[in-house]
Amino acid sequence: MAPRDPGTPLEFGGPLGAAALTLLLPATMFHLLLGARSGPARLLGPPPSLPGPEELWSPRALLLWLTWLGLQAALYLLPARQMAEGQELKDKSRLRYPVNGFQALVLTALLVGMGLLAGLPLAELPEMLLPLAFAATVTAFIFSLLLYLKSLVAPASALAPGGNSGNPIYDFFLGRELNPRISLLDFKYFCELRPGLIGWVLINLALLVQEVELRGSPSLAMCLVNGFQLLYVGDALWHEEAVLTTMDITHEGFGFMLAFGDLAWVPFTYSLQAQFLLHHPQPLALPMAAVICFINVIGYYIFRGANSQKNTFRKNPSDPRVADLKTISTATGRQLLVSGWWGMVRHPNYLGDLIMALAWSLPCGVSHLLPYFYLFYFTALLMHREARDERRCLQKYGLAWHEYCRHVPYRIVPYIY
Repeated sequence: MAPRDPGTPLEFGGPLGAAALTLLLPATMFHLLLGARSGPARLLGPPPSLPGPEELWSPRALLLWLTWLGLQAALYLLPARQMAEGQELKDKSRLRYPVNGFQALVLTALLVGMGLLAGLPLAELPEMLLPLAFAATVTAFIFSLLLYLKSLVAPASALAPGGNSGNPIYDFFLGRELNPRISLLDFKYFCELRPGLIGWVLINLALLVQEVELRGSPSLAMCLVNGFQLLYVGDALWHEEAVLTTMDITHEGFGFMLAFGDLAWVPFTYSLQAQFLLHHPQPLALPMAAVICFINVIGYYIFRGANSQKNTFRKNPSDPRVADLKTISTATGRQLLVSGWWGMVRHPNYLGDLIMALAWSLPCGVSHLLPYFYLFYFTALLMHREARDERRCLQKYGLAWHEYCRHVPYRIVPYIY
C-alpha cells in the first residue's frame, strides 16, 4: 500500500465522519423520496412512514437499473465527435476522454421517443422510484468496494491526493484511485455526467407523463421544472469537456462519495421538485411564471458566462474574448483572472448555480420546505467546496493567492459572502 502524503489533511470529519455520511446520505435520500409523495403539502409536515422490504426490493427495478447503466456505457463507447486530454498527471502523462455526452443525451431521447410510440409505459416509472433508488444505492456500495479493492494494486502515481489515508472506511468513502478505468472506459468521468444526469431528466419526463395521464394535461409548474432542468443537463453535456478541469476529476478519488452521488443522489434527489408537483399540484399564474423564468435566465447567464470565460482563457489566453482581462501571475506559471466574471467574485459560476436552484424551487410554491431542499443542500455543498478550494489554492499559489483575494474579496455573493 502506498504511503499517505502527511501534508494532506483528512476531510469530512475523518473516518468517523466518512462512516456517518456513508449511512446518512442514503437515509436522507429515501426520507426525501418518501416525503415527496406522502402527507399534505404543509410547510412542516409529519415524517413519512418507513417503507417495507417489498417497497424497496424489486428484481424488475434492479434489471431496469442495470439495463440503464449498460445502455449509457454503450453510448459512451460509441465514436465521439472529439477526444479531449485531461490534466497532466503525476507521471506527466495525460488521459484521453471521449466527448460525446450530448450525443448520448440525444440518442437516449430518440430511443425513449421511439419507445413511447411503441407503447413504452413511461408513466409507470414514478411508481418504481423507491426500488430503483434502492438498486442504485446497492450498486454504488458494491461498485465502491470493487474500486477500493482495485486501488490496492494500483501504482502510487495513480492514487488521489486525499483518499490514501490508510483507514479503509475513509478511503472507501473518499476514493483512493484518481482515475480508475478499463481501456477507454473511465469510471469517474462516465458516472459524473452520464447515467445520473440523463436519468434525472428521464425521471422528470416520466413524472410529467404521469401527470398528463392523471390530470389530462401537464401543469405550468411541471413544464417549467422540466424545461429548466433539461436546459441545465443539456448545457452540462454540451460543454462536457469542461468537467475535465473540475475538482471532482482533477483532485477527488473515485469512491463511495462520488459513486453514490453520481448514480443515486443526483437522479433521485435532484428530481424532487417534479416529484413534489406530481403529488402536490401547485397553481401558477402566468405573471409569476414569467418572473421565475427571468430568475432562471439571470442564473443561467451568470453560470454559462463565467464558465465559458474561464474555459476560453484556459484554452487560449490570447483569444480576443479574454485577451483584455486582467490577471495575476503565480509561481506555477498559471494566471489568475481578476476582471470579468472572475473579478466580481471568486466563484461566479456558483452564484449562477444558486440562482437557478431558486428558480427550480419557486414553481412549487411555499407550502412545503421539501422542494427547497436542493437549494439549501446546494448552498451548503458549494460553500464547503469553496472552502476546500480556498485551502488548496492557498497551498498551491501562496502569495499570489493572497494578492488575488485582495483584488476579489467576495467568495460567491457580491458584498455579502
